[in-house]
Amino acid sequence: MDGPNPIEVGVSVVKALRVRRPRWRSTAPAPDYGRLGLVLDTVRRQGVPALGGLLDELDDYTADVSTIAPTELSRTGALAFWLNLYNAGALTLAGEATATNERSVLRLPGAFTRPFTTVEGESVSLNDIEHGKIRRFSDPRIHSALVCGSASCPTLRYEPFDGDRLATQLDDQMASFLAGGGSLLEGDALSLSRVFLWYGGDFVRPGHMPTFLPVGKGRVAQALEPWLPEDHRAWLRARAGKITFQSYDWSLGCSVRKPA
Repeated sequence: MDGPNPIEVGVSVVKALRVRRPRWRSTAPAPDYGRLGLVLDTVRRQGVPALGGLLDELDDYTADVSTIAPTELSRTGALAFWLNLYNAGALTLAGEATATNERSVLRLPGAFTRPFTTVEGESVSLNDIEHGKIRRFSDPRIHSALVCGSASCPTLRYEPFDGDRLATQLDDQMASFLAGGGSLLEGDALSLSRVFLWYGGDFVRPGHMPTFLPVGKGRVAQALEPWLPEDHRAWLRARAGKITFQSYDWSLGCSVRKPA
């Protein structure tokens, strides 16, 4: 099905930047995301159909974790908090679509723009969390960690994100996403996920995240080189053909990787 209206998406990103910038202090112990881990394990074993029956569990998890103050966590702890909260929201959307027989989360009214939860007295939508919180951490690897409940989005990690191991988890997510179809060699072309068309500027200019200005395909591919499969890196060094972006499938879909 067709994706969201690009103008509406742009407006929603600008609106998301009105939320408070993320802050951190490195004082509080790491939260327990075990309940999210149980949801992820169920989805890994049973697939998207299981999500319709997990909505109460996801709602309870969201309510509980929203009482945590991310401003009291470390920088990586705060980023892990927002990543886990966003993905719980995306799973909730996929569960709602499953329960109502919708073929895409985009069929749900205001899916990403309606209020999702309240954290430290601030009401936030999923767009607010992604663009106003997560992207402001200036780490483009987050684009391999976030899901949207659609077939072409990255595969969910099999475990919640953990501030103490976040760098390793995000590097692993990037490599897995690219090796699992986010980067394809098709004839003489290197074909990248459309995620890298939309957010390529974040990889090329991470210090300016969230970025808005488009960047060239070659610059995006060069920025992705550290996580590309070896044969794709060799292709890139030789520049043996053209670089393209894949189409994006917005139909309902959500999968969880198996543990390594």
